[in-house]
Amino acid sequence: MSEFPFLLAMIVVPALGAAVVAALPPARAGLARLLALVISLLVLLLAVLATVAFDTAGPRFQLTTSVAWIPDFGVEFALGVDGIALAMLLLVGVLVPVVVLASWRDVAPGRRSMRTFWAWLLVLEATLVGVFAATDVFLFYVFFEAMLIPMYFLIGGFGGPNRQYAAVKFFLYSLLGGLVMLAAVIGLYVVSNSQLGEGTFAFDALRQLEIDPGVQKLLFAGFFIAFAIKAPLVPFHTWLPDSGAEAPIGGAVLLVGVLDKVGTFGFLRYCLPLFPDASRDLAPVVLVLAVVGILYAALVAMGQSDMKRLVSYTSIAHFGFIALGIFAFTTESVTGAVLYMVNHGIATGLLFLVVGMLITRGGSRRIADYGGVAAKAPMLAGAFLIAGLASLALPGTNSFVSEFLVLIGAFPVWPVFTILATAGIVLAALYVLLVYQRTMHGPPRGVLLVDDDPDQPAAVPPVPDGAGGATAVLTAPERTR
Repeated sequence: MSEFPFLLAMIVVPALGAAVVAALPPARAGLARLLALVISLLVLLLAVLATVAFDTAGPRFQLTTSVAWIPDFGVEFALGVDGIALAMLLLVGVLVPVVVLASWRDVAPGRRSMRTFWAWLLVLEATLVGVFAATDVFLFYVFFEAMLIPMYFLIGGFGGPNRQYAAVKFFLYSLLGGLVMLAAVIGLYVVSNSQLGEGTFAFDALRQLEIDPGVQKLLFAGFFIAFAIKAPLVPFHTWLPDSGAEAPIGGAVLLVGVLDKVGTFGFLRYCLPLFPDASRDLAPVVLVLAVVGILYAALVAMGQSDMKRLVSYTSIAHFGFIALGIFAFTTESVTGAVLYMVNHGIATGLLFLVVGMLITRGGSRRIADYGGVAAKAPMLAGAFLIAGLASLALPGTNSFVSEFLVLIGAFPVWPVFTILATAGIVLAALYVLLVYQRTMHGPPRGVLLVDDDPDQPAAVPPVPDGAGGATAVLTAPERTR
């Protein structure tokens, strides 16, 4: 079974599926979403089968596929996965069908058709698989840039009122980082040509290069800036609050849950193995950025009035913990960082989904427009609480083990940074519990809670613009039995 081209199939299936979905008539949006669900479930099945075929005692890269692409420049269409990449592929495989189901009844703005949404979603899935599975650095760069296109159209075409601004900002930030990385990729090719007699982009060959420390730092900077923008680390983070707030809920889940992981994945896959000396020398700088990001994002999150922006800032803090674990260079911290990448995708994805459900039923993103929701929607309130507790890594939730490993791994080598990062956990508890208390409990505030009888239509008065400019009403209360 290990000879089956799982990785190639995981790219080709959603790519072809996107073409089929896009070719459907606009009126067949229902068929388009059904095809999107079936195709995303097929990709999940392929990811599970690839995991079964993966041999933990085997070579580093497995399930490989390699085809000459641009032989004159040593470029190959080379795919393969190690344990980290396989975990990311499983995360992609799980979240995409969840997003399809969560967006099942979404309506496209204006005259757009939801079939376009489903098509771009499948294109995004194909590019995400490619970026995690590529073992040729140039191919990685191609997928790294290609995944910007579907996300740009998902945000710009199906997002909130300021979607165009957010989409352009996301695209320009990411494109700038990609161009800086391209310069570093070309630099690697030049170094390989001088040392090996011919240029190559093969990852295993590039790992064997003996690069001058000064050159290492320059090349490291090129990759690091691109990945720090994607992660995002402070001060490269400013695109995420806008994109996370304006993206459709499904797009936001994939943006924060998977696409941003490309940055931290890049640290592990490329920065550390290709530039070990530069990574070690510049680690204190990265750790300063990580800790500042943890504290800054937590403080800013406490002052947010928009629920989606608040969740976006929590993600910035979480990525600070992941970077802390990676650049502490201990077994425990790096293991915790990898687990954090997976657990963050699940926990924050759930938080965005719950917030999206609340916004859909309440009509507003403003925290101040909600209160007493738990009285009429206890299951929704419970899901919000579980997602919030997972976000702050409470013991018993999936995020706790990963955050704990990062802290105990980093403390022996960087105690000051670790103590400062721990303060971010306290701040996280404050903003998560405060927003839960304000929205789920207390007197009704800014929303009209309808009667328990679901068959009885509710009168929905408009909410004044000063209270959020939206019709804030829980239109389908859950019934307890």
